[in-house]
Amino acid sequence: MTASAFVDIQDLLMLGPEGDEAAVEAVRARDSQLTKPAGSLGELEKLVEFLARWQGKASPTMDDPMVAIFAANHGVTDQGVSAFPREVTTQMVANFTNGGAAISQICALHEINLRVFELALDVPTGDITVVPAMDARTTAATIAYGMEAIAGDVDLLCIGEMGIGNTTVAAALYAALYGGSGADWAGRGTGVDDEGLKRKADAVDRALARHAGRLTTPFDILSHLGGREIAAMLGAIIAARHQKIPVIVDGFVATSAAAIAHAVNPSAIDHCLFAHVSAEGGHARALEAMGRKGLLNLGMRLGEGSGAAIAAALCKTALHLHKNMATFAEAAVAGKIE
Repeated sequence: MTASAFVDIQDLLMLGPEGDEAAVEAVRARDSQLTKPAGSLGELEKLVEFLARWQGKASPTMDDPMVAIFAANHGVTDQGVSAFPREVTTQMVANFTNGGAAISQICALHEINLRVFELALDVPTGDITVVPAMDARTTAATIAYGMEAIAGDVDLLCIGEMGIGNTTVAAALYAALYGGSGADWAGRGTGVDDEGLKRKADAVDRALARHAGRLTTPFDILSHLGGREIAAMLGAIIAARHQKIPVIVDGFVATSAAAIAHAVNPSAIDHCLFAHVSAEGGHARALEAMGRKGLLNLGMRLGEGSGAAIAAALCKTALHLHKNMATFAEAAVAGKIE
């Protein structure tokens, strides 16, 4: 794999700006004056600190939150790894934009912008059991596309995906990064039966064997085993860090993009919050491998940014409380006895 294709991308992952601890201290100072016992809102208080740290704002905002869904198709679906046909990817993209999907409704309810990015849906990646998913140039260009997709005044980014077959691809990425077999990482995804689950695990094992010796760097792993939507989500994560935009990562598949970034530089995902622990069993193991925790555990496995959008709604609630609760002085409430 041509290492030169990824030099600039690696540099961006290594050189991202640090969080603003002064902004966090300003949030804590206000929080200490609000009419509640210190720490009584628990993780909601930490969410406001998260926004402040990575926006670099003493008074963080959620004026323009966005869910970005990246959609792609996968050649590995030829191996019977999904309960749904490949054309469902295109059909669901239309459903997102027409307002009929779960993520569409979550975003509408909570006033979160929704953007959907189609990545050559008529050209699936290579079947990873036979050939590499992408070449180095395509992988690098797709990462760059994901970076360019994050434009405007976004102040919170949620990343999600759509792609029939992509839980198989994500399982292969995790196995290559963290070890283990297809059976260790493959789950039921869209709802495959026992035989379908065996085909998924077998496809992962065959892909690992087919590309053995070529999976020497995180970018090699992404190119040989990944998907366009995963590469684009990696690009979005990189761009957000450099634009001081905190990121909420969705579930099993979206987390695999963060796992590639983490494999290059563990601190490259410090600006990322992981929305939830997916019902796909491998997701909890991947989070553990990265030393991260999911904010929620709701048994969700839908993808399409749904868990990330729910987490964004919690952020919105937390920020509203932080900005609009009265202080002890404003409410004429006596403070804690010293």
